[in-house]
Amino acid sequence: MKSAEVLSFQSLIVWQKGHQFVLDIYRITRRFPEEERFGIVSQMRRAAISITANIAEGYRKFGKKDKLRFFNISQGSLAEIYNYLILSKDLQYISRNDYDLFQVQWIELDKLIRAYCAKISKDIQPSNS
Repeated sequence: MKSAEVLSFQSLIVWQKGHQFVLDIYRITRRFPEEERFGIVSQMRRAAISITANIAEGYRKFGKKDKLRFFNISQGSLAEIYNYLILSKDLQYISRNDYDLFQVQWIELDKLIRAYCAKISKDIQPSNS
C-alpha cells in the first residue's frame, strides 16, 4: 500500500511549484509599504494562496469535470496575481529583476496547470470509435 504522502496533492509538481510561488509572494510582499498591508499585499497573498488551495481541492475531487473547475479557478488566480505583479513593478514596490524572476515562475506554473487540465480534459473526451 502506498503512503498517504504519495496519494496527496503535495506529490503534484504543479502544487509544489505553486507552493514555492506562494512562499515567494509572501517573502516579497513583506517589503511593501505599510499602507499597502490591507491593499495590494492582502490581494496578492489571497490570489497566490488560491492557486495552490484550488489545486489541492481539485485533486481530491472524484469527477473530472469538478477537477477541471478547480484547476480553472487556479488559472484565474494565477492571472490575477500576474496583474498584481505588473502593478507592483509599475509602482516600484518590486524591482525589475524580481518581476522577471516572478514572470519565469508564473509562466512555468501556467504551463503546468494547462498541461494538467489538458490531461484531465483528454480523459473525459468521448472517443470517436
